[in-house]
Amino acid sequence: MKTHIAAIVATLGLAACASTGSTPPMPGAFSISSSAFADGTLMPVRFAGNTRGNANCVGENVSPPLVWSNVPAGTQSLALIMVDPEGRGGLGVDHWVAYGINPSIGGFAEGETSQLSNRYVGGKGLAGLGHYLGPCTPPMTGYHHYTFTLIATDLAPDALPPGLTREQVMGRLAGHTKGAAGLVGLFGRDK
Repeated sequence: MKTHIAAIVATLGLAACASTGSTPPMPGAFSISSSAFADGTLMPVRFAGNTRGNANCVGENVSPPLVWSNVPAGTQSLALIMVDPEGRGGLGVDHWVAYGINPSIGGFAEGETSQLSNRYVGGKGLAGLGHYLGPCTPPMTGYHHYTFTLIATDLAPDALPPGLTREQVMGRLAGHTKGAAGLVGLFGRDK
């Protein structure tokens, strides 16, 4: 009987993990996470964009807190890209492009990257901004997967000039990457 109860409890625990959509990082693996939402779960509304004149931007444009761990050996700088792959009808939206991040800072506090900072080099997302731009998900388009990809590189923090697009950064990082970690936050609106 005890074995049967233990099996039920274990199954319920696994079901609870599956229902949240979150995946815990593998121990010792390069990872990025947020204390504000788990990987694969909903992002709070305050992290959504707040662009004047865009009714789809319903938040405060507060950047989420982000931390990383187990940076690969030999990493000199990090790049961080935030993309909505479902945006623009599946063409994708680059929300934030940042690079030249010193890996030793360990992360960013909530709201820290909502504006330009000397803790990273600002690239250029679709809106032309060099800082975080939160979700501006149109209603009735389902949950979009806002994907934060953190890339470890062997480039010095000052190796790349400001204002590069995601494609330009990726081109410059070719042959210089040491690994990557990802975090997905969901956001959507029903009206």
